[in-house]
Amino acid sequence: MPIYEYHCARCGVTRDVLHKISETPKVECAHCEGQVLQRMVSAAAFRLKGGGWYETDFKSDKDKQRNLAGDSGGPSTAGSADKAPGKPESKPDAPAATPPAAPAAGAG
Repeated sequence: MPIYEYHCARCGVTRDVLHKISETPKVECAHCEGQVLQRMVSAAAFRLKGGGWYETDFKSDKDKQRNLAGDSGGPSTAGSADKAPGKPESKPDAPAATPPAAPAAGAG
């Protein structure tokens, strides 16, 4: 059963009520006994993410590559983006280490 959030316009009290979807919305405030409760729209209390039976058993290969955050690139483009900056960083490190050694050897 879903949990609905209600707000009383008369006394300002907000409370959560657990009831069936098919039930009529509550209108009587338990705090002030007024007939002015309004059901509020609130965010979901949880989010299903990470690995699990849906991830491992039912998703197609294309869906498995999709990112939960909504990036259209997916892991394949993120992996290539990570590799591209890694290669230029390793190339400057090797030449940068060689020139300081050469002047030190020539000076000594």
